[in-house]
Order: sequence, then structure tokens, then C-alpha cells
Amino acid sequence: MKKKILVIAFIAVCLSIVAYSTTAFFSVDDTATNVITMGNIKIELEELAIPDDGGDPVPFSDVIDVLPGTNVSKIVQVKNTGNNSAWIRISIDKAIELAEGINGEVDVALVSLNVNTENWTELDGYYYYNTALNAGETTEPLFTTVSFASNMGNIYQQSKAIIKVFAQATQTANNGETVFEAAGWPAEQAE
Repeated sequence: MKKKILVIAFIAVCLSIVAYSTTAFFSVDDTATNVITMGNIKIELEELAIPDDGGDPVPFSDVIDVLPGTNVSKIVQVKNTGNNSAWIRISIDKAIELAEGINGEVDVALVSLNVNTENWTELDGYYYYNTALNAGETTEPLFTTVSFASNMGNIYQQSKAIIKVFAQATQTANNGETVFEAAGWPAEQAE
């Protein structure tokens, strides 16, 4: 009987030690959800024109019946509509489509742009804006007029001069000290 009591006492002591050690260790779990919102880079290409009668710039619209030796108002600039500063570049694609039934070799150099070389630098087929464009700011115009050479011949009658402008932006933060050092430019041009 003494043996049974001793065994029961031993079991009781072991159980109390196990119970004590289990209650002595508390554990807690917690979860934290942190939201980090990325900034954005957004731009808007602006094409404006000064009306023939002067006044404030208006949105550019197609011009019809242009004669050789004429200058047409077309102001091209970029507005930063995002929340962060951006590096800006623009590419231009000029083309001349001859009127139906007219054949010949066109010379796109007869249509020229008065490019602003003070604020923009041409390199590798792009015009780079020389300074960072802060949120809400607008670049100086890349050009303000399209000029048609006075020596455009009869082959160009009823033809169309097409000037496509493509603007791109990339972040300035942690992305080079100048626009020429910047990386992350879009690989393709939007149509």
C-alpha cells in the first residue's frame, strides 16, 4: 500500500510540475498590416495653337489649305499631372502623304519645326527636357510653329503633312542626376 501511495504521490508531483510549467509560459500572436502606396508618374501631352486673330492659346485642331511659305501655330508641351517629379522626353514622327493619284518622292525636310534648343536637347531620336518637371508643372514648349517651305512644288498640292508627337516620362527619384542618366523609359511609344 505504501508503494501505491508513493507511486500516486510521484504521479501527482509530476503532473503538478507539468501543469506549473505549462501555465508559466504565455504566448501571444499578433498581425500588423502595413499599406505602402507607390507614387505615380502621369503626364499629359498638350497641343495648343494661337488663333489667327491672336489671343490666348486654344487646343490645336487640324489646319486645312496651307500654302507654301506659311507658318502654322502648333505649341507642343507636356504637363506633369502625377504626384511626383519626372524626367520628360518627346519623339516626333513627320510624314507627308501625297494626294490620291499623285506619285513622287517626298521631302519631309520641307516641313520644319522651330525647336526650342534652350530647354530641350536632341539625342538618339528624342528631345529631352533639360530639367526635372515637378508635379503640376508644364514644360516650356518643344516647338511653337510648323513651317512649310516656300519652294514646295506642285507635287504637294492637296497633300497632308502629319506630325505625330509622342511624350514619355520616368521618375526622377533615385533615377540619375540628369535626364540623360535616367533609366526606366517606356520601351514603346503609345499611339
